[in-house]
Amino acid sequence: MRLAIVCYPTHGGSGAVASDLAIGMADAGHEVHVVSYAVPFRLRRFHPGVRLHEVEIASYPLFRYPPYTLGLATKLAEVASEGGFDIIHAHYAVPNAVSAFLAREIIGDGRTRVVTTLHGTDITLVGADKSFDRVIRFALERSDAVTAVSDYLADRTQRDFAPHVPVEVIPNFVDTELPAPGPERYAREAWAPGGERILMHISNFRPVKRISDVVRVFAEVRRQLPAKLVLVGEGPERLFAQQLVRELDLSADVVFLGQQDDIRGPLACADLLLLPSEQESFGLTALEAMVSRVPVIATTIGGLPEVVTDGEAGRLFPVGEVRGMAAEAVRLLIDEPARQAMGDAGRTRAITHFAREVVLPRYEDLYRRVMAGARPATVR
Repeated sequence: MRLAIVCYPTHGGSGAVASDLAIGMADAGHEVHVVSYAVPFRLRRFHPGVRLHEVEIASYPLFRYPPYTLGLATKLAEVASEGGFDIIHAHYAVPNAVSAFLAREIIGDGRTRVVTTLHGTDITLVGADKSFDRVIRFALERSDAVTAVSDYLADRTQRDFAPHVPVEVIPNFVDTELPAPGPERYAREAWAPGGERILMHISNFRPVKRISDVVRVFAEVRRQLPAKLVLVGEGPERLFAQQLVRELDLSADVVFLGQQDDIRGPLACADLLLLPSEQESFGLTALEAMVSRVPVIATTIGGLPEVVTDGEAGRLFPVGEVRGMAAEAVRLLIDEPARQAMGDAGRTRAITHFAREVVLPRYEDLYRRVMAGARPATVR
């Protein structure tokens, strides 16, 4: 198959999964082209089977804003001129699926199929803006197949936008092979020189991640036992988090690590992952923690319960339940056998349900069905 994968290059679940999908399809022998406005962070290292195409957007005085949607469609059509595409796989409805539709019309060969994968914010955040309502509906209805990364997201998509469009659920996936030991031991010694427990949070620091809850949970834990907090990521809430850390007199025990391309290294140092979000359509960070045998303390919202089984791979609480999260964190940090058992159970679940070799064949099967002209029925 000749595939085009369209994604955002920024740090986050959609870019990570789209990049790993490109690598997996290339490893399976398919010709894979990744199209975006910059090199996706997971593809900064050379992969011989993946071809990268950056969208070029000219700046004209006529345009108040750069016309990225048109630039993306043009780039897709340009790459297709070298041999066409069997599938254009758009990760995100807006604008990627819209651009894919335009490219298909420009190509005009009657062969190209469009698959759209929804990752969350294109429905839960962008979709909340009514000005995008009709264009999101259009993108879903004109796709040859639509997938979502969780049952929660599929149900919400059909409820809010496209009740008659089948949505197939194919979850996010991860490489479950753990990397060889690296500098993690030295990082742990630097962050916790007195053997303190390490709590970690990894996100894009948007308001929905509730960074203040992370800090307040840690403050309660710190009152009861020696601990450190490592915050991984960048975003609009970082300055607020830094201010709150100072107000609570926690500066000596909190590390702001910044954005990291590879989060497996930091996770290898963690004892617990805190993810108190008020919105998560899947929770790829939680899955990465499970692979690394790190128990997850998170919320009972969105797709998280489909990833983190409460009481098995971690513990789930209502949004804002800071005291409950802190109490459970303290319990697990004190009870080493319980924490290790939960970490082992999480890794087993990740390998069984979300391993790359388990999920990738489902995408390959979907591509073949779509190429054969069958629009998939709703699959749960």
